[in-house]
Amino acid sequence: MKEQFLTSSVQRERDYLRQYEYLVLTVSPEDSLPEARRRLVEHSEYGKWELERSKLYVGGGRRFWLRRRVMQVQRTV
Repeated sequence: MKEQFLTSSVQRERDYLRQYEYLVLTVSPEDSLPEARRRLVEHSEYGKWELERSKLYVGGGRRFWLRRRVMQVQRTV
């Protein structure tokens, strides 16, 4: 199966067993590496995301998996 990276995209998922929330950032081959790096830095600094995995595809597309721990908030009143 061949994956096409026509545009960049962002997708959010949640793993209820591990208590992590995932953000999958897809970067098309037309986007520059400094632009992709800037987007990753913004997500990690302002959204408290950490890089879990990255993958470079043959056509030049990139996909990054970011995660952050979901905080359980208990009601007090």
